[in-house]
Amino acid sequence: MVVATALLAFLFYSATAILLAGLIHKIVQYSRAPSPLKIPVTPAPTTRTGLALRMGRELILFESLFRSSLWTWAFGWMFHVGLFLVFVRHLRYFTEPVWGWVVLLQPLGKYGGFVMAVGLAGLWARRLLVDRVRYITKPSDHLMLALLVGLVGSGLLIAYVTYTDIVAVKMFCLGLMRFALGDLQRLPADSVLYVHLLLVVALVAVFPFSKLLHAPGLFFSPSRNQLDNPRERRHLAPWAARLGYPKEK
Repeated sequence: MVVATALLAFLFYSATAILLAGLIHKIVQYSRAPSPLKIPVTPAPTTRTGLALRMGRELILFESLFRSSLWTWAFGWMFHVGLFLVFVRHLRYFTEPVWGWVVLLQPLGKYGGFVMAVGLAGLWARRLLVDRVRYITKPSDHLMLALLVGLVGSGLLIAYVTYTDIVAVKMFCLGLMRFALGDLQRLPADSVLYVHLLLVVALVAVFPFSKLLHAPGLFFSPSRNQLDNPRERRHLAPWAARLGYPKEK
């Protein structure tokens, strides 16, 4: 178990480094992408306050997805709400003492895995049963869904079937947070737990290179983050200004 614990610690640190480097690279890449045209999807806000409210609705309620496909919105929103609840429930493993609001949400987080599972089942069925979606679906899309299903399934097994020593798991996680590499708590001899943790490592490592990166990408979408004010103010991309085009008035 000592070797397995050390290996998992190495994998967690490596995956986290990949995640941070990949996110920074992608965000810089998104920020440098030119937006030469005003292309907000109308009706669009004309003030920055309205724009902030619109982005908030997109981030929390998936407003545009609700308008375009109610079933996709329902399953997608269920998955993301379940993911949030599960994430909050897992914060108890990385904090000591556990924050008060995390304690309050623990009962809801206990069932977040089931909500995630239903959402994932609906999203995967959509890729298999809807012709136009199946046509554009790649093997990598099925692979990501399989990874998420395996992650949720192994987590539910640990919570309701096999159980494990959660105190030892918490001590291991706190040791990772404190970089206590010489004094890491040994993980329990639980094969389902190891599968679950390995799937977490895989998800963290591939996140910056997958379609899951739509989360930060939303803030750089010109169809969502632009004001509908082409008559009041001329839109000029920075690269166009460097070429000598007339400046904004």
